[in-house]
Parts: sequence; C-alpha cells; structure tokens
Amino acid sequence: MRLIDDQNNQLGVLSLDAALRIANEKGLDLVEVAPQASPPVCRLIDYGRYKFETVKKEKDQRRKQNVTKLKEMKLRPKVAEHDFQIMFRGREMVHQDIGRRILDRVADDAKPFAVVERQPLLEGRNLFMILAPSRQAAAKEAQPTSA
Repeated sequence: MRLIDDQNNQLGVLSLDAALRIANEKGLDLVEVAPQASPPVCRLIDYGRYKFETVKKEKDQRRKQNVTKLKEMKLRPKVAEHDFQIMFRGREMVHQDIGRRILDRVADDAKPFAVVERQPLLEGRNLFMILAPSRQAAAKEAQPTSA
C-alpha cells in the first residue's frame, strides 16, 4: 500500500505490517483513503480528531444553509374584506377569475415585504401562488435590533 504521513508526505509503497508499525510509533491511526487505487492509498491520521473536524464542518455547512419556509393560506372565492380565504367547491370552478383577482389583491397587499415567485396557477380545485420575502424585508429581518 502507498502510505502518506500526517504532514502529507508520501512515505512510499510499504507492506501492511510496516505501515501499522509506523502508525503505532507515531501514535496515529492507519486509514485507507483510496481503496480503488493501485496500490491502495492509506494515510496516518488521528481518527478521533478527523471525525470531530468532519462533524464540525457538517454543522457549519448546515448552519449556513438557507432553509425555505412554506406557509399555506386557504382562500375561497366568496371572501369577505377582512379575510382572504381559495379553494373552489362545486360550481365555484366556473369563477376562477374571482380567485385570480383575490390572489392579485394578496400580492398587491404583500408588495412591501414580498415578491411573487410563482404567478397564480390552478392545480385541480386549488388555485395557488408562491410569495417570497423581498430583499429589503429579508435585510430588515437580518439586522439585529438594538435596545
């Protein structure tokens, strides 16, 4: 096997016994990193520290991810001014234009803090539209409030 030490120096092609002896002398673990290579490549590392660092990197990557939150509002065509309620029942399917007007009204009312990501779309008996926070609203939310 080809052996690489903890400073990324190649020690050459060695037998398994020789590689294990070197690992024990240095107090490190012998880890196979490329078994498909010819000859297989092994590295001398502190495996506990290696696992700790990989877990730490994964946590940092998850923390930096942008998680999308999707909230649903059901709106119906016979909506009052105070509530925007749009799922078509029975003969209400004939009045899809009313539903589209309601969603347009929602988009207009949400303009200061949201942008329309997907225009109103009819899927089955449901008319839906996707709104996303606008950049200005997201920037305001990200700013820490001072007391």
